[in-house]
Amino acid sequence: MSFSTWQKGKGKLGHLDLEGALTARDRVGIQDFVLLDAHNSETAFLDNLKKRFSEDLIYTYIGTLLISVNPYKELDIYNKKHMDLYMGVNFYELPPHIYALADNAYHTMLTEGNNHFILISGESGAGKTEASKKILQYYAVSCPSSALLDTVRDRMLMSNPVLEAFGNAKTLKNDNSSRFGKYMDIQFDRQGDAVGGHILSYLLEKSRVVHQNHGERNFHIFYQLVEGGEEDLLRQLGLERDTQHYNYLVGGECANVSSINDKNDWKTVKNALSVIHFDESDIEHLFGVIASVLHLGNVHFDGDTKGYAVLNSNAELRWVSKLIGVHVQVLQEALSYRKIEAKTDEVMCPFMVDHAVYVRDALAKAIYGRTFTWLVNRINESLENQDSTRKTVIGLLDIYGFEVFYVNSFEQFCINYCNEKLQQLFIQLTLKAEQEEYEAEGIEWEPVQFFNNKIICDLVEEKYRGIISVLDEECLRPGDATDLTFLEKLEEKMGNHPHFVTHKLADKKTRKTLDRGDFRLLHYAGEVTYCVVGFIDKNNDLLYRHIKEAMRQSKNSIIRQCFLCDEVDSRRRPETVATQFKNSLLELTEILMAKEAWYVRCLKSNDNKQSGKFDDVLVRHQVKYLGLIEHLRVRRAGFAYRRRYEEFLKRYKPLCPDTWPHWRGVAADGVETLVKHLGYQPDEYKMGRTKIFIRYARTLFATEDAFEICKHELATRIQAKYKGYRAKGEFKKQKEAATKIETCWRGVQARKERERRAWAVKVIKKFIKGYMTRGQAKTTDNSEYLAFVRQSYLNRLKGNLPKTVLDKTTWLTPPPVMKETSEILRQLHSRWLVRKYVRGITPQKKAQMQMKVITSAIFKGKKDSYPQSVAVPFQDTRISEQDINVRVLQTIRHERIKYSVPVVKYDRNGFKPRPRQLILTQSAAYLVEEAKIKQRADYVSLKGVSVSNLGDTMMILHVANDDHKQKGDLLLQCDHLYEFLTKLSVLANKQNAIKVLQGSIKFEIQGGKENFVDFSTGQEPLVYKGKNGHLTVVTPRTRTR
Repeated sequence: MSFSTWQKGKGKLGHLDLEGALTARDRVGIQDFVLLDAHNSETAFLDNLKKRFSEDLIYTYIGTLLISVNPYKELDIYNKKHMDLYMGVNFYELPPHIYALADNAYHTMLTEGNNHFILISGESGAGKTEASKKILQYYAVSCPSSALLDTVRDRMLMSNPVLEAFGNAKTLKNDNSSRFGKYMDIQFDRQGDAVGGHILSYLLEKSRVVHQNHGERNFHIFYQLVEGGEEDLLRQLGLERDTQHYNYLVGGECANVSSINDKNDWKTVKNALSVIHFDESDIEHLFGVIASVLHLGNVHFDGDTKGYAVLNSNAELRWVSKLIGVHVQVLQEALSYRKIEAKTDEVMCPFMVDHAVYVRDALAKAIYGRTFTWLVNRINESLENQDSTRKTVIGLLDIYGFEVFYVNSFEQFCINYCNEKLQQLFIQLTLKAEQEEYEAEGIEWEPVQFFNNKIICDLVEEKYRGIISVLDEECLRPGDATDLTFLEKLEEKMGNHPHFVTHKLADKKTRKTLDRGDFRLLHYAGEVTYCVVGFIDKNNDLLYRHIKEAMRQSKNSIIRQCFLCDEVDSRRRPETVATQFKNSLLELTEILMAKEAWYVRCLKSNDNKQSGKFDDVLVRHQVKYLGLIEHLRVRRAGFAYRRRYEEFLKRYKPLCPDTWPHWRGVAADGVETLVKHLGYQPDEYKMGRTKIFIRYARTLFATEDAFEICKHELATRIQAKYKGYRAKGEFKKQKEAATKIETCWRGVQARKERERRAWAVKVIKKFIKGYMTRGQAKTTDNSEYLAFVRQSYLNRLKGNLPKTVLDKTTWLTPPPVMKETSEILRQLHSRWLVRKYVRGITPQKKAQMQMKVITSAIFKGKKDSYPQSVAVPFQDTRISEQDINVRVLQTIRHERIKYSVPVVKYDRNGFKPRPRQLILTQSAAYLVEEAKIKQRADYVSLKGVSVSNLGDTMMILHVANDDHKQKGDLLLQCDHLYEFLTKLSVLANKQNAIKVLQGSIKFEIQGGKENFVDFSTGQEPLVYKGKNGHLTVVTPRTRTR
């Protein structure tokens, strides 16, 4: 099939013409700048971006480079539906999207078996972090799924909120600015499954822990912990729910930000830590470290008469000591004194106040920075792929954007140096590499002029002469090195450099814009003025050895891992921060140079984070320093696709009859034959020395689509021929075998059917005879039927046996032949249930039941409230010996206390209620008021006990008045009436003396007088003295069931 024929038949196959689709689907502007007519015009470039932005079309291509303009609002283009739409689709087949770039990188990796990376660049706040998250989410959904792979993907996704919490912060330009660089490798196996990952972090901005510029915040995790942490957790960490209480959180004066919900983010981080498989101990120690930094910031130093630092109030220090597990005395000495070693002697030199504050802040930065490194390593452990077979990777580089603040310090210098290196990498991998490759292949084209920022990179990093070398030299030299001496050295060595200027070196006009402690670099992105204050300290990042030794004593496992013995014992001076950063950037560059590159260029639409606003001046500046116009010129002047002849021919040779199945000649001649057959136009391709160059991406994708169709057609033909040949031979054999098998099988089945029917007739006849004679004695005719009846009844009975002794209705009615047997089985089963129940009764329960039996004998059917008391268990006593007065115990202890209960005693005359304790011993009942025994009643003198038949708790103890000391009968109200009377009846052996009476009950008073207690029912329970002088007890009516 020829290429032109395939293009004509493309509509019949349901495909849209590629070029038509590119223009038809692009309703506003051009979706690929390669198709822009005025491709050399910066104004046309910006107009096209602005048109698309106004319609919420934030993505645009330059070939395979993706431009993303931050809309500062949510767009509904990142759902599952859009992910499915872009899976496995050619790059230009759908409108530009970050999913298209991610999918193309993924499938190219699978097809070619090599490593790739996606470089996401742009200013701070342009949307780089969001772009990397969208790519990760796309791979999580689009890659093959299984339980193990889902776990890996969940951990990759959940590493984002954790790293953002600990490494991101609000800056003036971005509410979620990455204050560290992150490079993540996603590892794939041969099937395309995401099986592991690895993260590299770069230059965490540790100075933010102790200082924030106005309008900025510390790292998110501090605010999330204070605002979202549970009350118990905050109590354990010694924290208050008030960010204003902590010195390290108030420097920027903007703790609360409308766009940030710290409480919700806290929940997300805690969930993410559990998904990443942090155990409870690690999480506890991690939050302890974070809290210790906050407490450390509140440690205050006073000065003594000599100006030395003194820690007067060390409450905060004790919390630091508790949280990091270092003794408070060791910590206090470490923050107040410096240990100076001189041969075998050690001298403790006290710090001045400002020096002590510096040491405190240095420790806070070290703890947080090393904990962040530990956190990244723990995440890497959870993402580690256990399979050692070869893997391909796609790297995601999300690193600081170019930063220009009102005051730019050491951190901005490092960040902008990093951006210079990445721009240099971009130049090497795209602009410069394009030209060099075309020249090497002998392809003629118009060279594109571009700014090579190597001169700026050399200015910063050149050995012995660069800014970093000068800074290190000043940090390491003996004597008093200051930030100003460092600036002087720079002026001495960089004086004539065109991209470097200071107040001293500048002309009269420029000098007005520079302070004496500033220097200015002309970056590829524009001029940036840096203040040298703090450069020396931040580059040294010194932490005294005795501080490290103190941290080594920590009981917090994270702190111990962060401060290793080797570091403490080593006498070598550690590398400076700038040198470490430079070396890590060089390693990153080597990693990226070994991979195929894909680019996402992120642009800020405006500086105010306002949706719908397009700032032409700001966007024009970004387009210029990102080199987008130069990249477009290369794409239009050069070729979008190139491959070695051997690879191109190997893939597409099925499209031409002359090259399929084997090309016998030189590969270049085979490619020439192939493209002529496909109908390539002369301006669409060029033949290089070792490669073919195709100018338009649409030409390549049209070829790829033709190959996909051809591949399926070839496979179908081969399969059809082979299957036909095999099928014919198999069919003949199977037909012959089937005929023989069918004949034999039918005979066997017919004989079996005849035997089965004869057997069935006999069985049915015997069953009918048995049913007809089932009432007669057992005979040969009914024996099998009766056996069937027995078995059937026993099987049914087995599943319907009674579960309790009291169940008398569940037993199945037996057939006549089983009546006697059924009765025997029922009796046996009943005995078994009784035996099982009796064996299950404990001694305590047995004693309880015996007491309940006595209660039942006395009150059942006599007193209204008795049924409700049955379910209430009795207790050994209601008042413990600790609650009985010591004097009372000493008086009656010889009689052995058996039971005690609180009661209300009513006076015999005025009936005034008085709380008392009623104590039963072996021989008597005692009525006690605190330390005084009010009355003693021997069981011998106890004539009886009277209670009413109603639901009240009143009782009258009738006591013989033979002794003049006895005051008469006792009127008592007891909430545990049944329990008390049962205990009394057992101890006094007075079961028959307890009487349940109706109406009024008479009681005697000292001196032979009498009175009555009247019992009645009413709405509310009442006890009062009636008009007749009697005690009246009103009880609510008891509901009858």
